[in-house]
Amino acid sequence: MTGFVYIIGAGCGVYDLITLRGLNALQKCDVIVYDALIDENLLEYAPENAELICVGKRAGKHSAAQDEINAVLVRKALDGHTVARLKGGDPFVFGRGGEETSELRKHGIAYEVIPGISSPIAVPELAGIPVTHRKTSRSFHVITAHTADGTQDFSQYALLGGTLVFLMGLNSLGNIADSLINAGKPCITPAAVISEGCTARQRTVRGTLADIAERAEKAGITAPAVIVVGDTAALDYAGTAKKLPLAGVSVTVTGTRKFTGKAGSLLESEGADIRRYSNITIGKKRDIPPLDGYGCIAFTSSYGAEIFIEHCREKRIDLRKFAGMKIAAVGSGTAGTLAAAGIYADIVPEKYTVRDLGEAIAGSVTGRVLILRAERGSDGLNKTLDERGAAFDDVKIYDTVSRGLPPITTDSDYIVFGSSSGVQSFFESGSTVSADTKIVCIGAQTAETAGQHTSNTIITAFPHTAAGVADAIKEDRK
Repeated sequence: MTGFVYIIGAGCGVYDLITLRGLNALQKCDVIVYDALIDENLLEYAPENAELICVGKRAGKHSAAQDEINAVLVRKALDGHTVARLKGGDPFVFGRGGEETSELRKHGIAYEVIPGISSPIAVPELAGIPVTHRKTSRSFHVITAHTADGTQDFSQYALLGGTLVFLMGLNSLGNIADSLINAGKPCITPAAVISEGCTARQRTVRGTLADIAERAEKAGITAPAVIVVGDTAALDYAGTAKKLPLAGVSVTVTGTRKFTGKAGSLLESEGADIRRYSNITIGKKRDIPPLDGYGCIAFTSSYGAEIFIEHCREKRIDLRKFAGMKIAAVGSGTAGTLAAAGIYADIVPEKYTVRDLGEAIAGSVTGRVLILRAERGSDGLNKTLDERGAAFDDVKIYDTVSRGLPPITTDSDYIVFGSSSGVQSFFESGSTVSADTKIVCIGAQTAETAGQHTSNTIITAFPHTAAGVADAIKEDRK
């Protein structure tokens, strides 16, 4: 059975500028074919097992030819997959969406086109430049500075009124300005260049046609960039955003999707520029034994708590089953996961470590302890209970599994790890961090594992939660 293709405009810059329709479609797809200019945080919204195919098209870097991209879409659809063709900006604004849809039609493949927020409007807008303005500009013209044959006559646009917006033109900026001036455009015409628009790294350089190329070069402006020429380029209606404590700070967050989502969103709310790299997932290891005869159930992570809750629902275990039984949680996050299901922890140590959890259990529990934890998790709780002479059963109910993502090299200011297994998966995959990147770990065991793989500065968050991670970074920035 032939599949279906969504041609989705991903918007420009940050991931949350995609439309709701585009996001809903993305979540239905099992194959994602994406460009280099999209914010890769968007890939976190695809199904976890979706096949990811990068066909990045960026100036000066290798990318798949359009014929190759067309062939991928056709092949995957004919194999019965639901495919997302995720394109930066809008598919039909210099996005070659027309070529892709023509190829799909040729092979009788059904598809849907979903519009996206386009950079010629959005990038200037977020830099404070309206492309139209009453009494100043009654029209705007979007022009590509990159053509198939590598030639372009920019002088023809000099007589156009309104605002001129050039895309993919940074390397041609001097030629664009000179051509417009030589064809009659006043040299004092306002001009602006916006680099990495609609992101936390956005930079704007303003000037006139006479000096904009020199100003952009001195400022070190890099692609992708949007060039604006016309009277509106002198305006500045940028919003007065609140100064956030982590503005300008870049952070790569690794771990499960749940952790990267929670920690990433929290750090974004503090102003950080986030890259999510969900390199591990949770795999159920073995069944939970009957609960009869235990005086305490101990949870060393939220994931273990979630699996236990799922087990109780599947087995229809009534909460009254826990009457007279102590529930112990390693920290507030794990306790909160249990509380959401109506199971309230009796024991939560002041310091969120497995050793402190063990001391608290040994000091207040009589009877056998059931430990539910990860296959490769810390055995510190076991050691502590053993030292205190407490009887326990250690049951490994889940394991963290690598998702097999392509390795990355991060030069972010910080990289965050939420577990020891996440650290191991990251470095064993071949991923690396720059020498200047500081490592933030959610616990002492995770920090110890990180120290075995790198000599970078390591910061241990306290409390051992996503909020603790944000606080640790803010404190370090001071």
